[in-house]
Amino acid sequence: MLKEITKNKTLKIILEIIAGFLVYFLLITILIYVEKDSTQSGIRDYQNAIWFSIVTLTTVGYGDLFPATLYGRAIGYIFILMSIGIYGLLIGQFTTLMATIKENKKLGYNGTSFEGHAVIIGWNEFGKMVVEQLIGVGKQVAVITNNKDHIDIIKDNYNSRDIYILFSDFTAFELLKKSNIEQSSIVFVNLDDDTEKLVYILNLKKVFPDLEYVVTLDNGDLKNTFVSAGVTNTISKHEISSKLLASYMFEPDVAAYSESIMSFAKGDSDYDMKQFLVNSSNPYLGKAYQEAFFDLKRRYNSILIGITKRDKYGNKRLIKNPHGDLKIAPGDYLIIIMNGKAFKLLKKTFAVNEGFIRDQKKES
Repeated sequence: MLKEITKNKTLKIILEIIAGFLVYFLLITILIYVEKDSTQSGIRDYQNAIWFSIVTLTTVGYGDLFPATLYGRAIGYIFILMSIGIYGLLIGQFTTLMATIKENKKLGYNGTSFEGHAVIIGWNEFGKMVVEQLIGVGKQVAVITNNKDHIDIIKDNYNSRDIYILFSDFTAFELLKKSNIEQSSIVFVNLDDDTEKLVYILNLKKVFPDLEYVVTLDNGDLKNTFVSAGVTNTISKHEISSKLLASYMFEPDVAAYSESIMSFAKGDSDYDMKQFLVNSSNPYLGKAYQEAFFDLKRRYNSILIGITKRDKYGNKRLIKNPHGDLKIAPGDYLIIIMNGKAFKLLKKTFAVNEGFIRDQKKES
């Protein structure tokens, strides 16, 4: 249907151009006919007639050629009026073009060069809180919304260096590529209903099968269903909030510590938890957990509380407070409690950004 409409529009433009040229040459022919018998007129052939029309239409007006007869001047007036119309059309088209370029940029249709960023599909108050945390740790975010009203709200609150906004129907999967979703580290499907999320993820994975997905659930019983559908991480809002509330009720200090440590460190003296990928530049590569633990505490006043390893099938396994002789291997993630000052030092020491880093081998 769209192709037929496009063809019709193209045909319409072609016909309009042909009609315009026919009218133009008809006027030129009439002008020559009415001027050819005048001794005062120099417009007696197509060469001079076309020159006169171009000079008139472009409002240059050299005055070297001009119609001498009444009917010739009438045609000259038509050319003058046409020149006004043409300039008005050009100015209108230019204004429309500039407005379209500006609108496309605002709606995100020019795309983004973000890589290793987080993609959030759907915008609401919860999504806003997630963005605050991600930007706080230096993570770039692409937000995809199907509501134009959200665009100005988001732009007013965040810097374009940190966030990219795309206005799109969520099912327009080709358009989602504008957000560079294929190079993202994680995709957060932030829709309103659990069933809607499940159906959407199943369809999205058909187009982008190798991405990492995370969702929040209202119904925690659906966790296994989402994992089976290919979701990497599922978080039950009620489960987490109920655990934290219960902890506040009988061990408030532990709850306060847990809540504080989950937030990003805003200053050098603030503490939070971070994970770092172990690469070939990591000084603790091949060393025992116990050795790394004491060295991190002594040199950076940081605490290594766990390691994430992968089994031979590529499945992640989180080891909390491992045995001291556990060896640190390439591809492991070190989970460390540290303050803002230590983070700056360790980031340089480990030569890697914090957080999960997607395995690019999946794409090759």
